[in-house]
Amino acid sequence: MTKLLKQGFNWIDSRFPLSSFWRKNFAEYYAPKNLNFWYYFGAFSLLVLANQIITGIWMSMFYIPTGNEAFSSVENTMRYVNLGWLIRYMHSTGASAFFVVIYLHIYRCIMYGSYRKPRELLWLIGVVLYILLMAEAYTGYVLPWGQMSFWASRVISAIIMAIPFIGGPLAVWFIGDYSVSSVTLHRFFSYHATGIPLIILLVVLFHLMALRKVGSNNPDGIEIKDKLDASGKPLDGIPFHPYFVVKDLVGIVVFIFICALIIFYFPTFGGLFIEPENYVPSNPLKTPLHIAPAWYLAPFYAILRAIPNKLFGIIALASSIAVLFVLPWLDKSPVKSIRYKGTLSKIALTLFVISFIGLGYFGTQPVDDTGVWISRIFTVIYFLFFLLMPFYTRREKTKLPPERVTQKKLFNWD
Repeated sequence: MTKLLKQGFNWIDSRFPLSSFWRKNFAEYYAPKNLNFWYYFGAFSLLVLANQIITGIWMSMFYIPTGNEAFSSVENTMRYVNLGWLIRYMHSTGASAFFVVIYLHIYRCIMYGSYRKPRELLWLIGVVLYILLMAEAYTGYVLPWGQMSFWASRVISAIIMAIPFIGGPLAVWFIGDYSVSSVTLHRFFSYHATGIPLIILLVVLFHLMALRKVGSNNPDGIEIKDKLDASGKPLDGIPFHPYFVVKDLVGIVVFIFICALIIFYFPTFGGLFIEPENYVPSNPLKTPLHIAPAWYLAPFYAILRAIPNKLFGIIALASSIAVLFVLPWLDKSPVKSIRYKGTLSKIALTLFVISFIGLGYFGTQPVDDTGVWISRIFTVIYFLFFLLMPFYTRREKTKLPPERVTQKKLFNWD
């Protein structure tokens, strides 16, 4: 039996690069030995992506993308399909989990300077992937065709129409009609189920290819390829398999346990993952008292609302995402990691995180004067983090990074 299996493996391996792929990307891929807690989230994002694809295929089997039947098809899946409620909650919770791990993944990249040379292209591909995920999440958010889904799609179409010169034709092309309708729903279903996921998978492949080319960064922000042993292997690196494979599996078990707790006991997460209005069929004649996007898009919605002029609000919203593309060239610090940067960088990063979370909170709240003014303050802080980066990173006093990687405690920046 063993001999037969070995012959079968050799037959496949001579026709398909299975063993060479494994050796190159896992067994002989050397990663820094000091990767810490923050490096879990890349593996988590791949796990959640797989969950979204599998549960999405299952949901699409029972979903009817028409204005009259979309809402009832989702409710029927929840009530009458075996384990349909579980699949739906796995998909809706998976969407929120996706953005949780992506935001923590981005935060780690900013904290340890993973956007700096030679990883600029890796960062740019990641930003493209982030925008695609936002588009995928938005089109999926509309599909249940509840009150919040319907009116959120109306808000987005109104935003697109406000763009000078091309706004009207662009909105018609995007939603497929002169106003949000059943045609829009069918089009969004096509975007969500086929078009955008295929592009996301391709970009994820590019992201991983770029990562394997330049190698992983580490909490010290120093290159392990600069210190090699006699055989040409990094002195501060260890094989990805079995060390980090086992490490990631431990984290994945904990992550699945937390997700399971939410799915089984807090599937709507107090209205944050699924709003109460989305359990009400869409009604074009009745506007909800408060229209808010999903929580993961709320920071950018708050920036839009913080600007009194609609056109400038759209520009600010687009700029808040576009500025991520130039981040690698804004950081002028001689060191990469926050561990060795100066006080100004640590204060700026802390304020940036506070402003982003604050914008997210006020983006989900009803509009009032206090909230708008606080959102404006947070918006200014958000942009100043990027715009002032060339100055404070150039002028501040930094520490000298070590020659070799070090082991640091979690949350210890000193």
